[in-house]
Amino acid sequence: MDDQTRIELEAAAFRRLRKHLQEDRTDVQNIDLMNLAGFCRNCLSRWYQEAAAERGIEMSKDEARELFYGMPYSDWKLNYQTEATEEQKADFEVAFAENVGKIEG
Repeated sequence: MDDQTRIELEAAAFRRLRKHLQEDRTDVQNIDLMNLAGFCRNCLSRWYQEAAAERGIEMSKDEARELFYGMPYSDWKLNYQTEATEEQKADFEVAFAENVGKIEG
């Protein structure tokens, strides 16, 4: 397979993942994704932002999130995010530290 075809297939797979998380499985909470897989929608939007920066494209955290979520992050939270349990929060601290970095606060 040539590089261009590989890039196009990877991009198509990414778009399908984004659609799946934006539209098909809005019930799946970011905290559950992070706790189980070590990444969430916010991670994906951050990776998008980092890829833009590597190419000299300025993109804020909010802009990246809106591109990934398909709406402002505040709207996503209002429409789809549920309150996390204490157990989920404790698991998240471990998952975040292992996969992203130490939680400051």
